Amino acid sequence: MLTMDFDRLGFGEGDRVIDIGCGQGRHSYELYRRGAHVTAFDQNAEELDEVKVMFGAMAEEKQVPESATAETVVGDALSLPFPDEWFDGVIVSEMLEHIPQDARAIAEIARVVRPGGTVAVSVPRWLPERVCWALSDEYHANEGGHVRIYRAGELATSLTDAGLEVTHTHHAHALHAPYWWLKCAVGVRNDDHPLVRGYHSMLVWDMMKAPRTTRILEKVLNPAIGKSVVIYLRKPEARRDRPEVERGAH
Repeated sequence: MLTMDFDRLGFGEGDRVIDIGCGQGRHSYELYRRGAHVTAFDQNAEELDEVKVMFGAMAEEKQVPESATAETVVGDALSLPFPDEWFDGVIVSEMLEHIPQDARAIAEIARVVRPGGTVAVSVPRWLPERVCWALSDEYHANEGGHVRIYRAGELATSLTDAGLEVTHTHHAHALHAPYWWLKCAVGVRNDDHPLVRGYHSMLVWDMMKAPRTTRILEKVLNPAIGKSVVIYLRKPEARRDRPEVERGAH
């Protein structure tokens, strides 16, 4: 299940891209399939071990171009172990809401992308997230849980203050919002509840089959209840001041 629109991002062969807070690697795998030089970055070493195994399987099964490369790096998003302007692109999906010092993470995101490079950031959208918080403390009040609810405009301002320019926004995963509302209502760990189990089965079916009906339904519902908001940005090219013309020159 991809949150970012990869056709809009345009990453492909030869692009150096980092997926910060990659988790189980869903966006990293798509980058790899498209031929990028991928860095899957996360603080969870165990999950990265699984991502590394999947990278190997993809290469062995010839699912990626021969020129593509993939690596996993364990680290802290508040202090990325990479030089300035190292990456052509940065993906940050559903990670910033977990970080108390999000301004430091945003500064690091802006630091490591090159001028002219692309950044895509997604976080839970304000309205669906507010419903989850109202229904259940367990949903967010746990170690490593969500520490804030973003308004899209506030997050966009934080990203532009760090030196990035917003180019596009959209919402995603409207069909997933009711699923989380159900889980929060009956208990976030109560996966055996018949409503939760039934809705989960529908979501799995939808992801596997991608029928036209649910694709259209989600597209219609995304502006109203999309679970995630995605912000696309660009790091401006360094401005080149025009040299002064000497007085009297023709």
